[in-house]
Amino acid sequence: MLKRLKSARIYVAALIVLVWGLGPFYWMAVTAFRDPAYTFDSTPWPTHVTLANFQHVFDTTRGNDFGRALVNSVIIGLATMAIALLLGILAAYTLARLNFRGRSVVSGLILSASMFPVVVLVTPLFQLFTDIGWIGHYQAMIIPNISFVLPMTVYTLASFFTELPWELEEAARIDGAGRLQAFRLVMLPLAAPAVFTTAILAFIAAVNEYLLARLLSADKTEPVTVAISRFSGNDPKVPPYVEIMAAGTLVTVPLVIMVLIFQRRIIAGLTAGGVKS
Repeated sequence: MLKRLKSARIYVAALIVLVWGLGPFYWMAVTAFRDPAYTFDSTPWPTHVTLANFQHVFDTTRGNDFGRALVNSVIIGLATMAIALLLGILAAYTLARLNFRGRSVVSGLILSASMFPVVVLVTPLFQLFTDIGWIGHYQAMIIPNISFVLPMTVYTLASFFTELPWELEEAARIDGAGRLQAFRLVMLPLAAPAVFTTAILAFIAAVNEYLLARLLSADKTEPVTVAISRFSGNDPKVPPYVEIMAAGTLVTVPLVIMVLIFQRRIIAGLTAGGVKS
């Protein structure tokens, strides 16, 4: 009886966390399918369902260009993710594997960079990018995003590299492989689950950035976070709530589904790596 009670408590706690985490996304999706006349309907399930809201999201006659903004977010997210992973993998491997003077100082600087408030950087970055003519270009958003994502990337991968069996790398080097070759052929495949997880987190963080994107982007390069905030409807005095919810659903729900789907594969990869070691 006591064992069943403990199991029930675990399931109840898991259900509360699930509802707390996915509840807002569910309500956003429900509202996105509602007729605009029933925007404030509090029914917890879909009512007065229509797909017109999603058509209006891609309607450019009102000055909204959500399709282009979606492409811009993908470009910014992928570029940030790729560069952050390239630099983060090398930095994390160095911090986890090599003993050098000042390693703790470097780790502390990386950690302090992750805690630096973004709002403090707005004015100097805006002035700098204005002087060099980068305002409205992709690099004006990609480079700052890399500086925000890179500390998380380094710390996530460094903690994983530390747990890897370094005997495999030493065995590869005894067989004639160089340090970089052993890292690329032996250690990096073992770290694939962590790299994949970090890539997802870096991409989501880059796509979700709003403050700098609002100031540093132009009409042709603005991401979805900025485009959604500038949505306009038929009546300029009434925000198009259902269309904003529809746009948010198109952006957010696929990311949530992607994380939920690949979460099991990530766990399976971590388990497989542990067995190999």
